[in-house]
Amino acid sequence: MFGKTEEGLVFAGQANSLISRSTEIVGDIRFSGELIIEGRVKGNISTEDDSSALIRVAEKGSVEGEISVPSAIINGLVQGDVRSTIHIELAAKAVVAGNVYYNLIEMVMGSEVNGNLIHIGSSNQEAKKLSATSKQLPSSSKGPPRPPLKKKVT
Repeated sequence: MFGKTEEGLVFAGQANSLISRSTEIVGDIRFSGELIIEGRVKGNISTEDDSSALIRVAEKGSVEGEISVPSAIINGLVQGDVRSTIHIELAAKAVVAGNVYYNLIEMVMGSEVNGNLIHIGSSNQEAKKLSATSKQLPSSSKGPPRPPLKKKVT
């Protein structure tokens, strides 16, 4: 399961990084493989264009900054936007104070998002087309006209 190489501890052929409960990091993080956050991070987190990269924010973990990754599992606090191009899971104790940009999302009962949920699709062009189309729709179009209400005369 775990193996030790010259590069460090590996799990199933990928590099793992752990920010333990007693650790606080101030600054941006770029990683590949898997990043597990049980402590505190004040800064933005992103990957090095690794489509298999995964971030896990544990129940006691917190991030104050933007997260931009292919896959994420959140069960702690994130104060900032989260961008996930493949899959995001918001577990029961997850609290996100920011917008969530997702392609595929799983939300467990009890998870909380204080922001917008924005579907980005598999390509950014699809999101651009959607925003351009919504700008072209007339704002006065509210569907077919309704018949006038009849007043009861007594």
